[in-house]
Amino acid sequence: MPLAEEASTSTTSSFRSLGLIEPLLEAVDQLHYTTPTEIQAEVLPHALQGRDIIGVAATGSGKTAAFALPILQKLWEEPKGLFACVMAPTRELAYQISQQFESLGSAIGVRCATIVGGMPIMDQAVALAKRPHIVVATPGRLNDHLENTKGFSLRGLKFLVMDEADRLLDMDFGPIIDKILKVIPKERTTYLFSATMTTKVAKLQRASLSNPVRVEVSEKYSTVSTLLQYYLFIPLVQKDVHLIYLANSLAQNSIIIFTRTVHDAQRLSIILRTLGFPAVPLHGQLSQSARLGALGKFKSGGRKVLVATDVASRGLDIPSVDVVINYDIPTHSKDYIHRVGRTARAGRSGKSVTLVTQYDVELVQRIEATIGKKMELWPTDAEEIALLRERVDEAGRVAVTELKEQGINGGHGRKRRREEGGKDDRDRDDDVVEAGIPSKKKSKGRR
Repeated sequence: MPLAEEASTSTTSSFRSLGLIEPLLEAVDQLHYTTPTEIQAEVLPHALQGRDIIGVAATGSGKTAAFALPILQKLWEEPKGLFACVMAPTRELAYQISQQFESLGSAIGVRCATIVGGMPIMDQAVALAKRPHIVVATPGRLNDHLENTKGFSLRGLKFLVMDEADRLLDMDFGPIIDKILKVIPKERTTYLFSATMTTKVAKLQRASLSNPVRVEVSEKYSTVSTLLQYYLFIPLVQKDVHLIYLANSLAQNSIIIFTRTVHDAQRLSIILRTLGFPAVPLHGQLSQSARLGALGKFKSGGRKVLVATDVASRGLDIPSVDVVINYDIPTHSKDYIHRVGRTARAGRSGKSVTLVTQYDVELVQRIEATIGKKMELWPTDAEEIALLRERVDEAGRVAVTELKEQGINGGHGRKRRREEGGKDDRDRDDDVVEAGIPSKKKSKGRR
């Protein structure tokens, strides 16, 4: 198998000079994309020539448009149903990719279907029967339809995209992707995009791409220069009160708070709401419609605070996040980079604050070594924190009572299963196991 050819550095400064057709140039203009990002300028010339692409680019670099535009241009030349399929690791990312395809393809009348777990399977079967141009899916649910939905196949597929491939493989989707690759045409164009090139991703590349061009525009692990990174060193028992102190200090900003578990995401959102902060939770135990609703409220500015597990750490483009707070420090440095990548996107500035307890010192040192910079200490007012303690403790008691009523726990939650009506284990989210920690059930068979 030939090695991926390296793409040459591009100095292109306009979408027109890259060779896009007029309807796509209009769409790009309406979305206020003034000049191509680095990944777009590197990928588009090769993609428009029909080459397979491996794109290694950091989150927030504009890679969705880098693969969507060449697919839409080819669709304009050869319109047909079930033209392209995009696989994404999480449901929210799948919806976001669909929206971007629809926005960019508005002038050519593109039709998309989003096929993810947690939504009625029959409604999806009806949508697939209408032969949409683009199918955006999580692998588990896509495979269910390929095996069980009468009349649905991807035998005429022209394009396959695997987005966030490192995450797809981290989540044990490898065997399902292998099954999907067996039932789609060998003669197709394939794009593989990943934030990092792991050995698993390299193996997937060899199995699914033909003489690809490799475009790499990011260092292995890095955070952007416009991001100011801080930490707070605190005793574990004072985590909640310091979080509320931060929320108070940053009250005018839009904030994402990351937790390690579903239980903490739900508990902290109740504490924040009890204390008057407009907060919404986002985690894998919510029904899919509740998750999309929470995301919609936060994106539109209806809620200033989103309390999320790592479901929200990858790929989601929420334009105006001012601050990311790590309530729990992530186990892996790359998860830290993806989390703080929710702010300071596309050249804007942003802040991140990580709560560090006596048990987290080694983790924070590892993160600092990875990103090659030291975090600064966030200034605090001990008197103000002491005044908040009683109110925060009371809000914590309210949260415990409410959680018991909701039946939220650290496991799967029966309520969610009943609402979603289906076996969606394969289409699980990053937070069904603790962030960065593989599930024990799966790891036995690993080598």
